[in-house]
Amino acid sequence: MHTYQLISRSKSPNGFWVVYVSSLLLRSFAERERPTGSPAPAENYKLAHPMPQRFYSWFYSLLSLGLAVLLFHHRSPVSILVGDMAEELPSSIYDITVKDIRGNDVSLGSYSGKVLLIVNVASKCGLTHSNYKELNVLYEKYKSEGFEILAFPCNQFLGQEPGSNEEIQEVACTMFKAEFPIFDKVEVNGNKAVPLYKFLKSQKGGTFGDGIKWNFTKFLVDKNGKVVERYAPTTSPLKIEKDIKNLLAASSSL
Repeated sequence: MHTYQLISRSKSPNGFWVVYVSSLLLRSFAERERPTGSPAPAENYKLAHPMPQRFYSWFYSLLSLGLAVLLFHHRSPVSILVGDMAEELPSSIYDITVKDIRGNDVSLGSYSGKVLLIVNVASKCGLTHSNYKELNVLYEKYKSEGFEILAFPCNQFLGQEPGSNEEIQEVACTMFKAEFPIFDKVEVNGNKAVPLYKFLKSQKGGTFGDGIKWNFTKFLVDKNGKVVERYAPTTSPLKIEKDIKNLLAASSSL
């Protein structure tokens, strides 16, 4: 059956890419494995194609096949490249509404003119204690100058935020003494990611893709609502202090 017939019969939205990639890898494999010129006896073929070369031929063919399977079961190459950018996103962070820990709507427009540090938090992570401790230091030091920390619990990373909103608030505010606002538990990656995190990722991508990699990824937003920096989970909050001070000292254009 020809490639175009396979493509026409495919019912998967990614069927074209699966068949196309598969045909390329099969052609590549055939070219690697077929001796040039007239057919040669099996023993001569083995001499002309030593084991390492044949091994790499198989390896690259299997790698290509794996890519084809990935595209079939997940997303097309175009969607992988553009990610959530094809989705309509708010023009400003201030157009986004989130929910607080009690389920009430909160417009982020209420934070206009303030410097924001937005963090996805978890109660049972190895980074929890140090991050809450240092976030508390920053909040106590700069909250009177227009600095806010917005914490969003997330259970997407090894289930390290499994509790209810009430349990999360108890841990954050009683055990870790957090005074900054804790919001509703959210998803930060995938189809169910909340609009805020889709927006943040569209403004500041990460290494090896835009997805949030772990708990305590941090986004710094200036007084005008611009996402100016993204920090890895392992970045200590106190190492961000200089950037926060610079943004607090800058005037707002709003």
